Amino acid sequence: MNSQISSNKSQMQEGNQSAVFTFVFLGFSEYPKLQVPLFLVFLTIYTISVLENLGMILIIRIKPKLHTPMYVFLSHLSFVDFCYTTTIAPKLLDLLIVEDRSMSFKGCIAQFFFGCTCVITQTFILAAMAYDRFVAVCNPLLYNIAMSRKLCALLVAGSYIWGGICSSTLTYFLLALSYCGSGIINHFCCEYSAIISASCSDSSISQLACLVICMFNEVCSLLIILTSYVVIVITVIKIPSKGGHRKAFSTCGFHLTAICFCHGVILLLYCVLKSKSSLLLFKFATVFYSMVIPMLNPLIYSLRNKDVKETLRKLVHLKVLSHS
Repeated sequence: MNSQISSNKSQMQEGNQSAVFTFVFLGFSEYPKLQVPLFLVFLTIYTISVLENLGMILIIRIKPKLHTPMYVFLSHLSFVDFCYTTTIAPKLLDLLIVEDRSMSFKGCIAQFFFGCTCVITQTFILAAMAYDRFVAVCNPLLYNIAMSRKLCALLVAGSYIWGGICSSTLTYFLLALSYCGSGIINHFCCEYSAIISASCSDSSISQLACLVICMFNEVCSLLIILTSYVVIVITVIKIPSKGGHRKAFSTCGFHLTAICFCHGVILLLYCVLKSKSSLLLFKFATVFYSMVIPMLNPLIYSLRNKDVKETLRKLVHLKVLSHS
């Protein structure tokens, strides 16, 4: 690691710091005995997450009964989860078994851009799913008209485009900074504040831009979700039958669970775990958000869905027959 640090210093003296600058990640290096166990655990989580999310996309595509707005959103959520965990996990696994802990400046910026795009897109796809549940519960007779294919496509496209715009803006502010020093990052991925910590220029404008964009996205997405579910609860309370209550809440329960996981960890990461004393907890919370949540989402949504389980059972059965 010392050779990498000295290499960074010499590179800075040559000029054009952004072009030659490399970051050195500490990851979980303070726990050398846990490197292999952590590698095996994270590899298992990553493998399961990839199989589940790609499997969910495949199931939704081949089952006509699942070609509904809710499952269109779910397939895109699975795609975003797959992209996000694939952006973060390979480098994390690499850090645990390889001595070279460096990453080029361009590689780090690229990881940040795609990771940030996935996170913002995910939050607004979840908000779109909340709106879908609002229409399904509050206006069931007009559901097919209200949640038309055109509207679904606009909501999905808007989530991706807005995620790309926000990510491009934040990336621009990172590229506007100068980087110098050792380039050591006490993290395992290119998170915004971690990259800024390696900057030697005034980063106050960049931090303000990040704060404004993050607050705007979090408030807007949560406002859509909370408004939708407040109206849903009021509507459900007015339903006279207990069976109606149960059906309505079961329709929304799994989506609420996914929302609590997603936004709960975001708020934990950026509102609570910002002190140096909680740095290790910050890293594990980042692992939970980037790897565990993408693994849990397909399970949450398919746990009690008969169509998903039936299609999965048929696929497994066909696979077994093809090998027999």
